[in-house]
Amino acid sequence: MNAPDRFELFLLGDGEKKIEEKVFSGMSNTSDFIIKKEDHTLGNLLSEHLKAHKNMFIRVQTDGSITAKEALVQVIKKLMQDLSHLSREFTREFELRRMVEAGRSNQQGQ
Repeated sequence: MNAPDRFELFLLGDGEKKIEEKVFSGMSNTSDFIIKKEDHTLGNLLSEHLKAHKNMFIRVQTDGSITAKEALVQVIKKLMQDLSHLSREFTREFELRRMVEAGRSNQQGQ
């Protein structure tokens, strides 16, 4: 198997920095931050707190294979699918729990 050793997923190499800032010269007050060897959890946490900051502006930039608008539309569509799936699963679990509780009530009432 070609999977890396688990420790390689989070330990930094010699001279490797955890966070690197690249100032974006094409736009004032803008930097790209590269965070190495972290999963989506830290990125999501940072993103949510940054969005809540009153002086924050979020910019969408792609690798050029699609436009920023296309990327945003794709993400919104995926989010809508995910929320729809979550709603269906929640409703299903709620109904199953309700049926179980009704069954228990019927058994206790007999």
